Formats: sequence, C-alpha cells, structure tokens
Amino acid sequence: MNIKFMLSIVAAAALLFVSCDDTTDTVGISLIDDADQIQVTSNVFYATSHSVSVDSVVSRSATCYLGRVLDPETGSHITCDFMTQFYCLEGYKLVDRDSVASLDETGQIIADSCEVRLFYNSYYGDSLATMKLTAYEMDRPMKETTYYYSDFDPMESGLIRQDGIRKEKVYALIDNSDPNSRKESDDEYVGNICIRLNDPYTDKDGVTYNNFGTFVMRQYYAHPEYFKNSISFINHILPGMFFKMTGGLGSMAYVAVPQMNIYYRQYTNNKDSLASKVTLFSGTEEVLQTTTVNNDQQAIHQLVNDNSCTYIKSPSGIFTEVTLPVDEIMKGHEKDSINMAKIKFNRINNEQSNIYNLPAPKSLLMVETDSVASFFEKGKIANYKSSHLAVYNTAQNSYSFNNICELITAMYQAKTNGLKSDPNWVSKHPNWNKVMLVPVTTNYTSYNQTSILVNVSNDMSLTSTRLVGGDTPISISVIYSTFD
Repeated sequence: MNIKFMLSIVAAAALLFVSCDDTTDTVGISLIDDADQIQVTSNVFYATSHSVSVDSVVSRSATCYLGRVLDPETGSHITCDFMTQFYCLEGYKLVDRDSVASLDETGQIIADSCEVRLFYNSYYGDSLATMKLTAYEMDRPMKETTYYYSDFDPMESGLIRQDGIRKEKVYALIDNSDPNSRKESDDEYVGNICIRLNDPYTDKDGVTYNNFGTFVMRQYYAHPEYFKNSISFINHILPGMFFKMTGGLGSMAYVAVPQMNIYYRQYTNNKDSLASKVTLFSGTEEVLQTTTVNNDQQAIHQLVNDNSCTYIKSPSGIFTEVTLPVDEIMKGHEKDSINMAKIKFNRINNEQSNIYNLPAPKSLLMVETDSVASFFEKGKIANYKSSHLAVYNTAQNSYSFNNICELITAMYQAKTNGLKSDPNWVSKHPNWNKVMLVPVTTNYTSYNQTSILVNVSNDMSLTSTRLVGGDTPISISVIYSTFD
C-alpha cells in the first residue's frame, strides 16, 4: 500500500478525533492492509501548571499606553507611560520658503502654532476622569539595536533633555467642557489628548524660537538634509518625546497614533490670498515606540501564590508556566509517530460583576520557557512547531492548542541527544519540558485572500484571566501511529 496514502488517512483520522469529544483515552483505530499495517492509538496524559510573576517584557508595539488605573483584581495601581519617536517621510518637503506667509516682525519664518495630539482608538476606565501628564523632549535617541523592556524608564536612564520641552497637560479622555469637542456618540469621533507646544523654545545651541514648530521649520530651510528620512530627523531634529503620568487616576488610553502638527500660512494665487496649512510627523511602527509599565509587584505575588488556579495578566504581570509530560507521552512510543497532541486551558469566570473587570487576553502564545526572551527580542512569529498561538474561544470559554506534537517530539529528542553526551543534562536544563503561556497581540496581512501572520508582540493592554490549573492537572489528548 502507498505509504503517503496511508499517512493521509492517519492525518484525517487524527483531525476527526480533535473535532469530536476531548476525551480520547479509550479511542483506538487499526488500519490493516496485506502490504502495510498502521496502528493508530490514543491516550490521555496530564500536565501541571503554575503562575509566574513577570517584572518586565520586551516593550515594542504599534500601540502605546498612557494612564493610571486601579486593578479591580488586586486593588493596586497600574501606571503606563510611553516614549515615541516621530516618522519623517522619505524625501520630506515643505512648501517653498518664499510662499510661507507666517513671518515675524523681522521677516523670519515662524509657525503659527505647534501641538502634539495623542490619538487613541480605545481606552479602559472612566473617560471623564481628570488625569495629568508631562511631555518631555528626549535628549538623544533610544537605540534601534537595543532591546527595551517595559521597566525601562527614559528619565531614570538620563535620556531626557533637562532644558528642553517640559509641558504639563491636565486632561480627560472626553472633554465635556469643550463645545467643539466631538463626543463618543459621534461616529466620526477620534479621541485624542492635545499638548500645545507654543511656549518659547530654546535649542541646544542656545537659540530661542517663539515655539517648537518655528524651530522645526527654520531647521528645514537651513538643513533640508536633516529631513531626508526618519533616522536623520530623529538624530538632528527631535530624538523623541516621553509622556509620563504625573497625576490622576481612572483611565488608560490606548494610543494608536501620536502626531505632531505644525501650523502655518501660505500665499496662494500669486500672493493674492492666504491658505492655512499644516505639516505633520507621526509616531508609527517604522520608528521606535516603547511603553513603561509600573505594577505593584507585592499584589502580583499574592496572585502567583494562589495554587487553586493559574493567572494570565498583562501588561507585564503574570504568565502561566506548564510542565508537559514528555517522558510519559513518549514512553513505549519511542519509535512511533505522534500525529496529534491537543491541550486545552479552560477559563475560570470572574465571580464578581464589575464594569471595570479586565477582559481576557485575546491570544496566548505557547513558547518554550527558555526561549521567551529571544522570541520577542528577535521579533519571531509563531511557527506552530516550537511556538503556537491560541485564540480565546468565547463559546468554549477556553484557549486550545490543537496540535503541539512537534514541540513534544523536539523536547524529547533534545533530552535524548543531550544525555548521550552529558549524564547531567537534565539537571543543567531544568526547563527542558516547560512552556510559557504569554498574552500577545498579533497582526496579519492578506495575500491572495489568505491571512498571513506577520507580527507577534507582548500584549501591553490591560487583560487578566484565571485558568484551570495549579492544583488541578490539565489533560493532553495524544494520538499515535505505529508502522508494523
């Protein structure tokens, strides 16, 4: 019998088991032929799990987080600040110098005004809560080649320019006192926090301008090469800005686009009329953006010590570590093929009804414990061999990893090969059979009507859930095939 044909039958049978009931400990199938014989068997094993506190994670995502809220689960504060650089288009150009109508009394070009708007696409907490931030100018750029974690503070690291921009802003995410402000009921509403930069600004050479926008415009006309791309702009004009919470409690903004706007007037129709113009620079994925997270570690450890379950908590809070029963799964099946290995983590619903309960993570990444740091530092994506993704299933209230057979096989082979050269290999590699469940955000792109995963990053939003585990083992359904 054709072996490839038989393997396709085995795979189909394995998929049938996965789509049926999760309990497969009594299931067995024999496929017999005169030329070849394949035995398909199944069994159930049990993994153990526990919560692990996480003081920091690699902090680089398309969304920045800003605010201070009370964690309803622990009663402690969660504070997020962020740093962003600003993107300068390749070959950026302003209007011709002679067409700028915004001039001072000496005829020099000025900006009419300058501002930074932090556009947020969603938020957690009370949109009417009074908050306070301080915007700081960076003294030098954060390095693209450095891995910045969520506990990195640009202020403590001396990256803030001491005599640069330092602008305080009191805000609420929805400003009912502003009659011109669009409200949440408006379909076109785009929430934002506006920081005006219209105070006199002194550059590093000691030259003072009426506002920061004027500095940028005059630098352009004096040094257009500084605007040829983002790297040049960041190194010569603005290394970035750091937005730090300095007061208030109650809201967390999920900032999708930080944007600097510079307003000026331009002559049109042979200088017969004037037009208001704006030039802008935005924070995007093409430049560096990092969120700094401050969690109450004492409160985190109290949850970690709860063995009745395990926790998943972000940002930078708690992961769940799982010990896979690799030896038990492979015992007696060393020469067999594992066709399917499914493990499901059931959620424990929140017992308290609260409008501010943190949502469950949308996606979990399963990755080997010792590979967590390198996975995010190197910008890897799930390959469904050594790393797997599970999306929260609302109907089943769970996260399912439908086939981790290659991961189990690779762990067993690593141990077997390691013991051949070093009898103490296991004691030197105590995490050889352990994986971590990490809350993540994912980005996909479409190609030929197919969704392709392009990015996996640490989830820096506010999420929390409890999983069945701790003192309760988690079942793994395994399907084998044996060639006789």
